[in-house]
Amino acid sequence: MMSKLIEQKQLSKKRLPNHRWQIYSENPDLARELAKTTNLPPVLAQVLINRGIETPEAAEEFINPDSLVLPLPIAEFPDLAKSVELLHCSIAAGRKIAICGDYDADGMTSTALLLRALRSLGATVDYAIPSRMKDGYGINVRIVEEFYQEGVSLILTVDNGISAVEPVKRARELGLDVIVTDHHEVPKEIPPATAILNPKLIREESPYRGVAGVGVAYILAVSLAQAMGKAQPLIKPMRELLTLGTIADLAPLTGVNRRWVKWGLRQLPKSELAGIQALIQISGADGNGAGSKAMKPDEIGFRLGPRINAIGRIGDPQTVIELLTTDDLAVALERAMQCEAINQTRQQMCQDIELEAIALIEEQQLDLKRDRVLVLLQPPDCEQPIWHHGVIGIVASRLVERYGVPVFICTYEDPQRKQVRGSARGIPEFDVFEALQFCHSLLHKYGGHRAAGGFSLCADLVPEFHACLRMFANRCLELSHLKPLIEIDARLDFEQINLDFYRQIDALEPCGISNPAPVFWTPNVQVREQRIVGKGHIKLTLTTEQSYCEMKAIAWRWGDYSPLPSVVDIAYKLKENTWNGQTNVELELVSARYREPVPGGSPKDIPSSTTVPDSQPSGLKILNPEPPLVEQQPLWLQGQAIRGSDPLRGMVDLLPKLQGKILWYGANKPEITPGTIARDNNHCQIICDRPTETCDTFLLWTLPPSGSHLKWLLAKGKPRQVYLYNHVPQLPTADQLRSRLQAYIQEFPHEPLNLLLMGQRWWVAPSTLIATLRELGYPCPNFPKSYGLEQEIERLNRWYGFTAAKLAQISW
Repeated sequence: MMSKLIEQKQLSKKRLPNHRWQIYSENPDLARELAKTTNLPPVLAQVLINRGIETPEAAEEFINPDSLVLPLPIAEFPDLAKSVELLHCSIAAGRKIAICGDYDADGMTSTALLLRALRSLGATVDYAIPSRMKDGYGINVRIVEEFYQEGVSLILTVDNGISAVEPVKRARELGLDVIVTDHHEVPKEIPPATAILNPKLIREESPYRGVAGVGVAYILAVSLAQAMGKAQPLIKPMRELLTLGTIADLAPLTGVNRRWVKWGLRQLPKSELAGIQALIQISGADGNGAGSKAMKPDEIGFRLGPRINAIGRIGDPQTVIELLTTDDLAVALERAMQCEAINQTRQQMCQDIELEAIALIEEQQLDLKRDRVLVLLQPPDCEQPIWHHGVIGIVASRLVERYGVPVFICTYEDPQRKQVRGSARGIPEFDVFEALQFCHSLLHKYGGHRAAGGFSLCADLVPEFHACLRMFANRCLELSHLKPLIEIDARLDFEQINLDFYRQIDALEPCGISNPAPVFWTPNVQVREQRIVGKGHIKLTLTTEQSYCEMKAIAWRWGDYSPLPSVVDIAYKLKENTWNGQTNVELELVSARYREPVPGGSPKDIPSSTTVPDSQPSGLKILNPEPPLVEQQPLWLQGQAIRGSDPLRGMVDLLPKLQGKILWYGANKPEITPGTIARDNNHCQIICDRPTETCDTFLLWTLPPSGSHLKWLLAKGKPRQVYLYNHVPQLPTADQLRSRLQAYIQEFPHEPLNLLLMGQRWWVAPSTLIATLRELGYPCPNFPKSYGLEQEIERLNRWYGFTAAKLAQISW
């Protein structure tokens, strides 16, 4: 099975990532002004402008966040004073406190932070974290009742609880106080807690608005410690856990988060917490503490964070809590090694599920440009293990990256495969939570936010769920949205890149959510060397025509695009690489595109593995017959497009009313059986594909591939009326078109190329074929200028979406 999956992956290779580039407009005058006040080069001053920082004062506050004047949290959070008083009284009276956390990195670091703080302040405190497999997210009634039986008088929720109406209500019935600390969206009904701390409930302009769950826990712990006069020894270890959780939870690195995290990143390499020392050692993160070197957010995002999150996904969260609360280095190392082992298992699970999902997608030949959303469920008769719902969210993110559409991936909850649980990841223009709300009648439960969500439903309802999501996606997404957006800060020449420049970027750190690392681009880059390394990464040596400077580069998980074309435009981040005592700057590619084409195209734009035909352009004869005049303009009517198991359902009422000859035309059109036409209708004759004589009616399942093709049909068939159903053909990709056309020319080198016949065969327009020829090195000088091939295919998709009303406005 695995060899079949690998074969499918190889067959689905694409030439370059399917991205859309958005390059920020330059503001050279303002960049020069900011460069003077910040001592940064103008290109990095331009990055500040791109982040909305346009004054010297704002730049100073951004570069030195310690200069940020913060309001007191107690003045921002209405229930903070009450929460501090409740905790202080409970500690003084020796009453038992219990924390209910969450199984992700934010929830586990929040739990560990409050455990350490409350124990240091003399509290009697315990904790519980719901099981991902048995309980799902958040505090529940069972946990509340167990706390009550154990003698707990005060419950603290961390990173959950804002929607836990019933569990909190039960706790209050039992006489327990509840402090909810959470950062998720506030629902219409909030729980009847004694106190609620949630940054979504404070003023929008507050610097605390973007804190994660661990940030709320930190504010509460520091406020309590200050009230008890014991804050000083607690700040440092709590700030380290805060930094770990904030970055791992992908919280925005702006406002107070930026200030706290910048301090924490400086401290982490020399942490005195046994758990963090062990995690750094086991993961190989850059934590040697040499000099004043700070840890980079990527070290948490790609090394420490995944090892913590892996436990929450497929392991026991107690492992992480013990790791982050113990002071025994031997215990910490043992728990860190458990995290490492679980993370390796998680990585293999993700790889296996991703390969299986890709094979399933390729096998089904899904039309993602039509659907604009991807819904996946493992086939019920599949022999592979059931996809683990703890990791399908990671796979969903990878599929979004690969296919550019929102992804809803489902897996079975029970051995009988009757119930499914799913995870969703979106794209910027698609709101996952709104999509789930749109389909709420089909779901048992759901939750999430704009970018991600979770849900559950009956397995039998997955096709309906898919149809509902298709409807939602087609309402809010344009075809142009289906390419992942790459935001690019500025153009950079290779001669500008050196260690000094790289270290000046440190002024912009910490980079992450809401403050992304700078992305630069360089045009017309020549690929000197490229080879596959590791698990599908490409190692490259690059240069430019204007430079003798060579740069090393890495393209993570780009094996599907190998070999890259010999000349491309590239978008990239900069990274430091130390090997054998030598430190250099390398490029980390995030996107590549064909270099801006010259008129007529150029063989240099074709990968080195592709052979350009030796034939001169004059050796290829191209025919593009002019269509005859359309003598009669038809009445255009919009048919009812029905998706699903019975696509002809919309015609059942229409066909019996029609008379005369009917042309039934379109790509992949379903068969019209005699049963579709009423038995008493003897005046109706169906003709398929092309009119051999005058017809009364055209039924167009899809439009023809171009306006020229449509003119031919109308001129030959002379219909009085045309019903249009607006289905979209399964169009070939740019790679498939190049390959097919190349193969045709090589097989029939002396045959004229008839654009109309070839276009009808592949359901593409003559202009699409001309664009393909030009990319193959044929200038086609006697034909009008065309767009690039990818753009031509996008135009083709827009053409197939033309409505009857729009076509009626055109004189054919």
